[in-house]
Amino acid sequence: MQELEFTLEQQMAIFGVQDKNIRVIEQAFPVSIRARNAHIEITGETETAVQNAADVLNNLKILYENKEEITIDVVYRVLESVREGEMNETLSAMSDIVVIAHSNRPVKCKTIGQKNYIKALQQNTVTLCIGPAGTGKTYLAVAQAVADLKDGKVERIIMSRPAIEAGEERLGFLPGDLAQKVDPYLRPLYDALNDMLGAESVQKYVERGIIEIAPLAYMRGRTLNRASIIIDESQNASLSTLKMALTRLGENSKMVLTGDITQIDLPKKEDSGLEKCASILTSIEGVAVIRLNNRDVVRNRLVKDIVKAFEKAENEKKLYASSRQTSRGKRK
Repeated sequence: MQELEFTLEQQMAIFGVQDKNIRVIEQAFPVSIRARNAHIEITGETETAVQNAADVLNNLKILYENKEEITIDVVYRVLESVREGEMNETLSAMSDIVVIAHSNRPVKCKTIGQKNYIKALQQNTVTLCIGPAGTGKTYLAVAQAVADLKDGKVERIIMSRPAIEAGEERLGFLPGDLAQKVDPYLRPLYDALNDMLGAESVQKYVERGIIEIAPLAYMRGRTLNRASIIIDESQNASLSTLKMALTRLGENSKMVLTGDITQIDLPKKEDSGLEKCASILTSIEGVAVIRLNNRDVVRNRLVKDIVKAFEKAENEKKLYASSRQTSRGKRK
């Protein structure tokens, strides 16, 4: 039996309500953690398990001192980083502030993948971000756009998203003006903007044309100068549509295309242009292709498990299809 003792302040914040965070750590390694005031005692079968548990607690303390709320999702993220030996990189990622949002709240990266994404947005003219739900593709794109607007690097933010459910050609049949027609499709972008700037400020920016909604079907023929352009759900646009959007890029502008290639809503999945676009542009200077994965999921922890389950099912489906094709070939 291995044992380690050390001192840890701020126990209540780090341990969680009814020590729920400690229960997660004990099950993960496994170890037994006992606390008396600031004195911590960890016991376990192996030295590695005991040391890993201590590392998790110490890193949670660092995050707490850096004003990070210690939620159960943060605990799981730290656990995974300690297991993978990436805790230093994760701490570095979580210390970077993208923008100071509404109510003086700092928006930070949560994972190494997200930090690489923000770095790409800052250093490149065009960024393509492909990843599953919950990885912050849209939220961080909006955060960086707001940061660039506040810093005077751009003069406006232009947001776009394929409205495939109604068909972009049929927007004219929907009630209301252009903003009202596409509002349901752009709601995730507005949610992120409201979180960054506050609903009243967003409304003022929209009225002044500093924030603009521009459906893909209405962007043809425009030149977008001094703008931060976000094209969300790009997996639901064809290659020709994405080419049209990319060629709207004007002087001193940046564009980001985000999408999840596992959630294509087009009638024919092969019509999706995002992956093709990434393949075509990957070697061009000033263009970055960032791929996030389930380790970058920062929503409810269950979302990560859901993404993993769907990935497993999809891989099994492909393996089954491949084996059937091979068996048919042998019979011939």
